[in-house]
Order: sequence, then C-alpha cells, then structure tokens
Amino acid sequence: MTIKRLDHVSVVVDDLAAAIAFFTVLGMTLEGEAPIEGPWVDRVNGLENVQVDIVMMRTPDKHGRLELTKFRNPKLVGIEPAIAPPNTLGLRSVMFTVESVDETVASLRAKGSELIGEVAQYEDKYRLCYMRGPAGIIVALAEELF
Repeated sequence: MTIKRLDHVSVVVDDLAAAIAFFTVLGMTLEGEAPIEGPWVDRVNGLENVQVDIVMMRTPDKHGRLELTKFRNPKLVGIEPAIAPPNTLGLRSVMFTVESVDETVASLRAKGSELIGEVAQYEDKYRLCYMRGPAGIIVALAEELF
C-alpha cells in the first residue's frame, strides 16, 4: 500500500484573519472556508464538543494546499516555549519556493513577521531563510538560483 499524494498540511492558529493575510502575502489564494462541528469531528479528533473554523489555502501552481484551523471549542492548548526554537521536536517547518526571497521577506516583515537568523545562500543553488509565521510556526522560503 502506498500513498496517492500529500493532500494538505494543517496549522492550528489563534487568529484566522492574520493567518489568511500572511499566506496571501506569499501568493496563496483562499480556496474555501467553513465552520465544522458534530459527532464525527469529535471522534476523529478524540475530543468532545469540537467547534472549528477551517480555511483552505491553495498554492499558485494549484498542487499544494494548507489548512488553517481555528478552534472555537475546546480552548487552544499552548506549548512551552510558546515560540519554539528551530530544534524543537515535531513538525519543523513548511517550505515554499518563492520568486524572490528578498521581496518576500520584505513583504512579510511589513506585515509584522520576523526573520529567524538571516538569509543565506546554499552553494549556487538556493537562497534560503526561515520566517516566523502564524501561531509561531516556521515558514521556510527558498529561491532557486539555477
């Protein structure tokens, strides 16, 4: 048995509007949004009385999707430290290939995002950096140089 494809990555956020704005700056488009609740959601999450708002964002090439999830119930559970460093166990980052790292960093900084470390070049292949995205996730940016 093998997987057919990676369907989407899900990010739990506390501010849905800010998350939509962040990923829109990257060039993603809003595909759809809906409130979700009911017994099946409780069962799949292993939680009771789940009420969430879901937004699906799509990449410009139409191949990638990102699910933004805002829990209305139950309350969000914080992690320690709240802004986890890059060496924290678990999902490390979501990477996007962009046309220009410098322009993308400038656009995201103008919206309040922070650069982690600095922009660096890997051989003659890529310019790379990490930005702090919604809910403290790390968003990696890569510019192809070839």
